Amino acid sequence: MAKITFIGAGSTVFAKNVLGDCMFVEALNGFEFALHDIDETRLKDSETMLLNLANNYNETIKVKAYSDRKEALRGAKYVINAIQVGGYEPSTVIDFEIPKKYGLRQTIADTVGIGGIFRSLRTIPVLLDFAKDMEEVCPDAWFLNYTNPMAALTGTMLRYTNIKTIGLCHSVQICTEHLFKALEMDHTGIEEKIAGINHMAWLLEVKKDGKDLYPEIKKRAREKQKEKHDDMVRFELMDKFGYYVTESSEHNAEYHPYFIKSRYPELIEQFNIPLDEYPRRCVNQIKGWENMREEMVNNTQLSHERTHEYSSYIIEAMETNKPFKFGGNVLNTGGLISNLPTNACVEVPCVADRSGIMPCYVGDLPEQLAALNRTNINTQLLTIEAAMTLKKEHIYQAAMLDPHTSSELSMDDIIAMCDDLIEAHGQWLPEYK
Repeated sequence: MAKITFIGAGSTVFAKNVLGDCMFVEALNGFEFALHDIDETRLKDSETMLLNLANNYNETIKVKAYSDRKEALRGAKYVINAIQVGGYEPSTVIDFEIPKKYGLRQTIADTVGIGGIFRSLRTIPVLLDFAKDMEEVCPDAWFLNYTNPMAALTGTMLRYTNIKTIGLCHSVQICTEHLFKALEMDHTGIEEKIAGINHMAWLLEVKKDGKDLYPEIKKRAREKQKEKHDDMVRFELMDKFGYYVTESSEHNAEYHPYFIKSRYPELIEQFNIPLDEYPRRCVNQIKGWENMREEMVNNTQLSHERTHEYSSYIIEAMETNKPFKFGGNVLNTGGLISNLPTNACVEVPCVADRSGIMPCYVGDLPEQLAALNRTNINTQLLTIEAAMTLKKEHIYQAAMLDPHTSSELSMDDIIAMCDDLIEAHGQWLPEYK
């Protein structure tokens, strides 16, 4: 029996979205959906929920929970990863509270920045363990990674393991739809071209019937900046650098050195920046899960409609040989984006079919966009270097090269902060020399 394995299946809502979608793919009839999570209660919840969905939508699917990760992986054709190492408590709290003592404020802290660095350092060793198991029990499986920090984790898998890996994010497929909705423009029938790095990919072209829509977008965006709204950072970046970026303003506020500055506290209000946003979301999600658990887990009438998540469409393309185009995270092998480093993980258009996943050549980005990408790539590559060598100096260097961190703190404070974070994370990190 062919198998799709979901690791981190305790993320019940996300498991419903991704594996629920797969139940609508006729080519997956008769597959086993294998679930694994280190939280046995949440694992059982997801198994019950997916069994109910299968009874309602596709009785050919076998749903099975595994406490043994290697057995969950054994013989898998596709592996979907959605883990979070260290969880909200203690790790996310540590990632926010210790930098705050040094005067360093963050919004999301899951991509780059000091929080993104330490999330990578916690997670990379776990993914390498996954890869070791996969090389033993399902060496030909595709690894579909949803876990952040996307570029550092996917880049590590592609550079240091033999596992076929693709990084998948939500930001590309909703980028122009949300932009056009915010500007009250018609989204139907548009043509777009997006490329860059994860969470900082760029809307390079946007047209309708061959007409460039950027002039109208920028005109409306400048008008919208006269009032408070939730996307002020991205509109400001588009105004100054010429292009719209895929990921949200709360994310991009901390990817650049221009917005969260202790010397200019008025910028927080001016650009409507939600400091400490991710911890608030975590608390709300934990409370929300308590309220929705009964309705989702034990509801035999549970319903589902196929979502915009890429996984089911990629898997369907591989199973049926009907090509599917999407934005994926891959190694910049051969210079897909020719003015970014070849060992960087980039986000480019890709096509999936029975032969696998083929990334598309993009060429040069506009130089100012490549420059912004490089500032984040520097930190990503040094973070990977730290994880693979276990040398503390590379953690310091990754942090010192981060745009937001370096614009706020001295080198001595950055080193002291990293030492405090290493000590606080304790068991969640390997031993650094």
